[in-house]
Amino acid sequence: MHLPDGIISIEQAAFYWIITLVIISIFFYKFSKDENKQKRIVSIALFSVFTMVVTSVSVPSPLGVPIHFFLIPMVAILLGPLSSTIVSFVTLIMQALVLNMGGITSLGANFIVMGFILSIATYGFYKVFMYVNEKVAIFASTIIGIMFATFGQIAILVISGAMNFDLLLATLLPFYLFISIIEGFANVVIITAIERIKPEIKEINQI
Repeated sequence: MHLPDGIISIEQAAFYWIITLVIISIFFYKFSKDENKQKRIVSIALFSVFTMVVTSVSVPSPLGVPIHFFLIPMVAILLGPLSSTIVSFVTLIMQALVLNMGGITSLGANFIVMGFILSIATYGFYKVFMYVNEKVAIFASTIIGIMFATFGQIAILVISGAMNFDLLLATLLPFYLFISIIEGFANVVIITAIERIKPEIKEINQI
């Protein structure tokens, strides 16, 4: 889902960067009032490293295209949507600089899709489905979050004029739906295990 440099215009890239900086500023404002600063810093650092490593691994798929998992839905559920956006931002920078995934000018657009939209949608629907069942909430919110992010990327590409809407819908939607279902099941297992093994992670207030 990483957009490379050059696929969107400099004007659009600058606009997405401005939105990105506003979102990050909101996080730091919330963070300044956080009572668990030290625990949150450690958690964000650990999840950033973990996310960078896991999302950089290509996994063969029956669709013929290697897949990369997101992990941001899991972080949003555990730490909160703004915290997961910071994990995404750090991860995207490291991937762009070290692994040549995405780019610097396009980082703002990638952040809005894989950081902000993915985090907010996942966390919002997780809270809604929690009234039904926690495992259902984890699974459903992961799928919905990734689908929202997919539509966000499609919107950015269509606005940029880089690709056709129908083509994007026909290719990206089934591909990321496939990934979201697998990641949804994985998140149920991982988050349930974390709650049993490291329950203190869930004790950190979510922001």
